[in-house]
Amino acid sequence: MKLTVNLPNNPYDIIIKKGSLNQVGNWVKDLWKPQKIAIITDDHVASIYLDTVQTSLENAGFETIAFVFPEGESSKNLDIVNQAYEFLVKHDMTRSDGIIALGGGVVGDLAGFVASTYMRGIHFLQVPTSLTAQVDSSIGGKTGVNTPFAKNMVGTFCQPDGVLIDPDTLHTLGKRELIEGMGEVVKYGLIDDVQLWNDLEHMDGTVDSILENAETIIYRSCEVKRKIVVEDELDKGIRLYLNFGHTIGHAIEATAGYGQVMHGEAVAIGMVQISRVAEKKHLMPSGITEQVIDMCKKFGLPTSHQPWNPDELYAALTHDKKARGKSIQIILVPKLGTATIHQIPIEEMKDFLEK
Repeated sequence: MKLTVNLPNNPYDIIIKKGSLNQVGNWVKDLWKPQKIAIITDDHVASIYLDTVQTSLENAGFETIAFVFPEGESSKNLDIVNQAYEFLVKHDMTRSDGIIALGGGVVGDLAGFVASTYMRGIHFLQVPTSLTAQVDSSIGGKTGVNTPFAKNMVGTFCQPDGVLIDPDTLHTLGKRELIEGMGEVVKYGLIDDVQLWNDLEHMDGTVDSILENAETIIYRSCEVKRKIVVEDELDKGIRLYLNFGHTIGHAIEATAGYGQVMHGEAVAIGMVQISRVAEKKHLMPSGITEQVIDMCKKFGLPTSHQPWNPDELYAALTHDKKARGKSIQIILVPKLGTATIHQIPIEEMKDFLEK
């Protein structure tokens, strides 16, 4: 399967193919001239896939080095970024060389940020190995790292030269890591793709069903994101639709301590919470909250979080990138398969945090 992100300045393909990780060298050879490649990954992914990727790249004529950092959201920070810069300098990486992000969303965000800022930018590729990264974070060119104030507060827009997705990598994920990716998949069905939502309704919600339907889930999710990114690359308009559930979700991640609540889990909780309050305000249709809850529970996603501290959550979301002065843009679903941007005074977000 192939999708083209047809951006005017940097079009690239998303390849979705089982077993493709073993052929990563041939894929890169079609995109890049011979050069030095820095593979940026975490220690968990490195233990499973680094040898395979390095061997394939070197057999294709590339020189490789690997920067490996500790697994987890808590590593997505400027300290690790500075370590990566030092590593690249020590290994004489130039503007003619490239970076490959090998791993989940944390790896992709951090590696993309490093690539986009080292020497004012060198090219990079995304090879996502988690469901969250395959359906969402590897596509669209957003890079970033966390600060103590907010998630992804420091970042850039920088499109990769390509994305290679091997659904077989999902078999090496833990159950929780696989299921959290379904938070983003459920979101895509809600905001854009009724057929995807229907497909999810016909699945039994087990890990086996996710793995059996992985190619379809990934393809339909990527197609939603591809379409939106092409229309709004820099997040000025409809790309905000992709943030349904994220404003509250990011606040949950920040206040819980990065890594305590996984991203897809926080998105699920955020979607339920915003739907519940919006439904009460008659901004979303009656009964939609139950649909969201039922779908999340079906796949084992959380629908609530404890402890729930509205004051702490409000303080965290005031730093959200969707805040504009004294207002904030939230995403609502007026009917299944559609999304709208709703701008409210930031103070009104306190209503959306009430249980």
